[in-house]
Amino acid sequence: MGCHAGGEACTAPNAYLMRVGYALGGDDGCIADARHHAIAFLDRARADHHLPVPERVRDVVQLVVSELVTNARKYAPGPVLLELRINACAVDVVVWDSEPTVPAARAADPGRIGQHGLEIVNAVTADLFIEQEPVGKRITARIALSESGEKPRSPRA
Repeated sequence: MGCHAGGEACTAPNAYLMRVGYALGGDDGCIADARHHAIAFLDRARADHHLPVPERVRDVVQLVVSELVTNARKYAPGPVLLELRINACAVDVVVWDSEPTVPAARAADPGRIGQHGLEIVNAVTADLFIEQEPVGKRITARIALSESGEKPRSPRA
């Protein structure tokens, strides 16, 4: 099963082959738990749906989950929700938290210590969406399943 430009498996709404959600506690272990959930999810996608999940994708998904959940724990009071979705072209990592302030990636500064998380996520993902919600915000990072990590082509390309 592959991704084709404009293919329905990549562009149709609700075309996810798998979708799971997790409520994460606020303890120190929740970031590691989130990474473990992500790897288990990718393993199930590979086994149940025969999706190719390259090692690069596994590594990037773990990094993105770690960065987004860390930021949510650091800057937002209350619960953090993690949703993982996959179709034939990409994995979506969705993190919801209760802080309504929409973060912005800062200009690159090699001298700055910390606060590079959103820059990193933006650099390694095909797409990044940040949406304000009635309560808090939702950040969706899309990681292409292709070996090269290239963005899936849109139907208009």
